[in-house]
Amino acid sequence: MDTILALLTDPAAWAAFLTLVVLEVVLGIDNLIFISILSNKLPPHQQQTARRVGIGLALVMRLALLSMIAFIVSLTNPVFDLGITGAVDGYGKPSFETAFSWRDLILIAGGLFLVWKATKEIHHTMDDEPTGEALDKQGKAAVSFGSAIAQIVALDMVFSIDSILTAVGMTDEVPIMMAAVIVTVAIMLVAADPLARFINANPTVVMLALGFLLMIGAVLIADGFGVHVPKGYIYAAMAFSAGVETLNIVSRRSKTKKRLAREAIEREAVR
Repeated sequence: MDTILALLTDPAAWAAFLTLVVLEVVLGIDNLIFISILSNKLPPHQQQTARRVGIGLALVMRLALLSMIAFIVSLTNPVFDLGITGAVDGYGKPSFETAFSWRDLILIAGGLFLVWKATKEIHHTMDDEPTGEALDKQGKAAVSFGSAIAQIVALDMVFSIDSILTAVGMTDEVPIMMAAVIVTVAIMLVAADPLARFINANPTVVMLALGFLLMIGAVLIADGFGVHVPKGYIYAAMAFSAGVETLNIVSRRSKTKKRLAREAIEREAVR
């Protein structure tokens, strides 16, 4: 109890908490986009439940991983080395790592899954007549509730480990990490339904979001091989793309309003 009170009165602890919340929210965007796209493929009465279950499992998983913080940190220790001498960069360092930790392997597996899933969804979006897939009433490829939850859990694991390792790099206080995770997941719960509705109502946003997932998957694979792409570049590119798409949406809505107004005037003239 004394430790908690000391943290509550420590400005440095509050600064670490707020910084962690911001970082966790940014890192959680990837997870939330994936959950939104996948849940939108379910029947309407199951979509909100899938989002709630997926985000709830993300909270449970992150809190459980925080309780095993020493084990999570140990995941960064190499488990095997291929012993391959790769090309060197301009500083004389290897351009990729040949020693792999469990974290590297998890990131590579998660990245491959994201690339495969995003590519598959892009194919379904572009193909008007998917073959070999169960279809819903709108002609979209459907997934079962269990399959959706299983895929969400698999990605939750990857994003949770990355999230926890980021938190460890910011502070040594587990209570601060847990509080930041709880606040972040609460924000995700509030944002999940509006984001899913927005993505579902704007088909071009679906393609943009799938492009984000494809890029994130490639970054995870690169990170697993020791090629670290600064996250700032990734999120700046995502923000720029989202800004351009926002302008497109506003332009389309403006044109639609003008067209409807013109048609209304023409109908009145005919009368």
